[in-house]
Amino acid sequence: MILIADSGSTKTDWCVADAGNIICRVSTQGINPFHQDEQTISSIIENELLSVFKDPSLPTDTDSRTQNGEHTADVFPSIEHVCFYGSGCREECVPMMTRVLADAFPRAKKIEVHSDLLGAARAVCGVGEGVACILGTGANSCLYDGRRIVMNTPPLGYILGDEGSGAVLGRLFINALYKGSLPAAVLSDFERETGLTQADVIRCVYREPLANRFLASFAPFIHRHLSCPAVRAIVVDNFRQFFRRNVVQYGRPDLPVGAVGSIACHFSVELSEAARAEGFTMGRIVKSPMDGLVEYHSNH
Repeated sequence: MILIADSGSTKTDWCVADAGNIICRVSTQGINPFHQDEQTISSIIENELLSVFKDPSLPTDTDSRTQNGEHTADVFPSIEHVCFYGSGCREECVPMMTRVLADAFPRAKKIEVHSDLLGAARAVCGVGEGVACILGTGANSCLYDGRRIVMNTPPLGYILGDEGSGAVLGRLFINALYKGSLPAAVLSDFERETGLTQADVIRCVYREPLANRFLASFAPFIHRHLSCPAVRAIVVDNFRQFFRRNVVQYGRPDLPVGAVGSIACHFSVELSEAARAEGFTMGRIVKSPMDGLVEYHSNH
């Protein structure tokens, strides 16, 4: 059996699979070895993951039972391969993350730690060439040759880059909202639904932590107002800038562009429109890479 992890800074999804069949899924808080130390990560794994695997007396739900109704404790000894994909899994962080997983799963014969970008590439491209993208709160992309990442345009974060991301989408929307580029009805709806004033938004962006998540949190509101041409234009232009400033650098308009992430999934129509306008063709678009990773590892 293999245990696959797809981890972001907010949440980590764990999936036990056997020969391509999903046995169980468990979610824990996010793990990021660039921002968290070894003790913190070990504690998360011990208290939120291993406690489910090892303690059959714990209450179970649909996520912590196998497809046959057996408790996840029954599958723990059978995990032979652990593959962790995560944000923050830079080269210098891999040894520490590998050590933590080896301590947590001493019976595992193989442990791998990779970036979330490679996970996205394997999920949407499999063993074929392609451009793979992550479009969520942040944005990233790479050129993938079917085995490894061969080129990456640096995303630079939501202040200097991250075109196509939820954070930049929120920033563009707020800019248009308060500079009079959107209908008054949209502004009225925004303030009524969110309970925020212009002063509140300014305070949250410039004085509160995690401004990128705050800006990205407006994506559902934006999605509900896509019938407004000006709002939709902001979405499409955000994606077009993503292609112009990131994907075009790979020089491979012949390859499909696959994408994972909530922004890619919920705005897939606008993303595909932007791709066509910039001379690209979208491939697989999924909210989570997990199903694609299970499929990939069932054959490798």
